[in-house]
Amino acid sequence: MGLFNNKRKVYITMNDKREKFASRLGFILVSAGCAVGLGNVWKFPYICGKNGGAAFIVIYLLCLLGLGLPILICEYAIGRGSNKSLGSAFKMLSPEGTRWHHFRWVAYAGNYLLMMFYTMVAGWMLNYFVYSLTGQLSGKNVEQIGGEFNNMLSTPSVMIFWTLVVVVISILVCSLGLQKGVEKISKVMMILLFALMIIMAVNSLLLDGSSEGLKFYLVPDFSKMKEQGIGNVVFAAMSHAFFTLGLGIGSMEIFGSYLSRDCKLTGESINVVILDTVVALTAGIIIIPACFAYGINPGAGPSLLFITLPNVFNQMPGGVIWEVLFFIFMAFAALSTVIAVYENIIAMTMDLFNCSRKRASLVNLFVISVLCMPAVLGYNVLSGVQPLGAGTTIMDLEDFIVSYNILPLGCLLFVLFCTRKNGWGYDNFVAEVNMGKGISFPKWLKGYMVYVLPVIDLVIYFKGYYDMFKPQGTKVVCIWMTVAVILALLVFYIAAGKGKKSND
Repeated sequence: MGLFNNKRKVYITMNDKREKFASRLGFILVSAGCAVGLGNVWKFPYICGKNGGAAFIVIYLLCLLGLGLPILICEYAIGRGSNKSLGSAFKMLSPEGTRWHHFRWVAYAGNYLLMMFYTMVAGWMLNYFVYSLTGQLSGKNVEQIGGEFNNMLSTPSVMIFWTLVVVVISILVCSLGLQKGVEKISKVMMILLFALMIIMAVNSLLLDGSSEGLKFYLVPDFSKMKEQGIGNVVFAAMSHAFFTLGLGIGSMEIFGSYLSRDCKLTGESINVVILDTVVALTAGIIIIPACFAYGINPGAGPSLLFITLPNVFNQMPGGVIWEVLFFIFMAFAALSTVIAVYENIIAMTMDLFNCSRKRASLVNLFVISVLCMPAVLGYNVLSGVQPLGAGTTIMDLEDFIVSYNILPLGCLLFVLFCTRKNGWGYDNFVAEVNMGKGISFPKWLKGYMVYVLPVIDLVIYFKGYYDMFKPQGTKVVCIWMTVAVILALLVFYIAAGKGKKSND
């Protein structure tokens, strides 16, 4: 049952059959589990230390408040306002005759693309948890540890097995429903994750020589900012703030659709942002001081987790125990994101094809398993396929499509939808956000939301393209920048559709 008119006022929608979170804590922890990704661990600590420590953190937090938070609020508002996934939300909230709802297929594909490689990486975490339990990495030097990682990547049977384990576990959790599956399991994993983080952070700080790492990580160093270039530091902060919450494909929107109107969305969004930031900062406290204590360059990316840190643990007293705890932590971080995105995929499948959760789960058990195979085989059987140039993999292509295209352009579309008159409209957006008790979203931010935020989004989008293809020469940059412009114009084409005039 819904109370709405076809022009825009669709911000009070009631669906008695819609699943809801059992508790506010469940919503916050599930959302935080979705936001807490591997980038918080293998990227944030390094770029923080590299770009000036605490000085970078201040800039990052400002960017998070100015970029990530408003778009997160938009996603939650669309979800709660429609009580639907993105499969139906735009169509319910927008005027008849507009084109907003066409983005649902892009978002649907984006979720699959993200999971096509992220599921595989989550499988790496489970595999390394088993390695740590069995002592397979113990006593080995950095070259031997690197050999283990490369051996895993080059063995199709190992890669396929652990990828399918993640698919089965995650689909099983989602098939149990929102409260009995996703919320219940995610709450347990997130609580254990935070407990493990505290234990490991304390251990890292107690290591001899850790103070230098803490200084690199947290003490403001403006000389590093100057060395990197103030503009580059600010852009690094903007980019990470923009992508850390995983916005743009509806992975947060779906949890807004399960949320009651007891609390205003600004406060709920702030809680999720705080938890995501705490995890990122704490991950740095776990990793950076430990690396410095043993004279090891922390670096960033997969090599940090699968080569550098096992080497650190091998030199640490009680290292086997800390290695086991660390990879449990990483497995929880990866699985919480996978389960959250799978839930969005299943919910969109239910909305788009009008099927039950059980059927959507069974179908996606097969579909996701098959779709993961190109990324898995891209490291071995299909290693000759280098779609973005020498040294790249199929995973790099999938990551490029999602991270450099669908996420930023999806965020742009969400903001335009919530602020444009031919979309949901700013007044309706604010009305939905401010239902309930808590912190209100200020209406006077309209100018920023309408004009400034979309421009910042586009700057990050275009600079991401430029930075990626600049090393390949001017001709390649021009070709890819043309592609970026065309894709951005498609978003504005979708946003420019005129709705039918109301007869009221």
